[in-house]
Amino acid sequence: MYSNFEEKGKIFTQVVTKKPINVTIQTTSQLIRGKIHIRPEDRVKDELNRKDLFIAVTDATIFSPSGEALFHGGFISVNTEQIVWLMPDEEVKPAREVK
Repeated sequence: MYSNFEEKGKIFTQVVTKKPINVTIQTTSQLIRGKIHIRPEDRVKDELNRKDLFIAVTDATIFSPSGEALFHGGFISVNTEQIVWLMPDEEVKPAREVK
């Protein structure tokens, strides 16, 4: 299970490199803007398809249905079963630009 031990008993595990992606998440009751972290070789969809029940969102702001910012925090764990949709912010375009 563990890969390396130091002579003093410290356990060293493999570091998983991830890159932050700015996203907008619509849950059943709020809109969340923040960052999710994915492995460099994965897609956002791959991160959502993992068997984990929760996804970590950092630098998160939670908005009410009316658009009012309710909370901001460095970390929130979002239940993936409550996600209605998720969109990377780099994909967001104003509706008038969509043809």
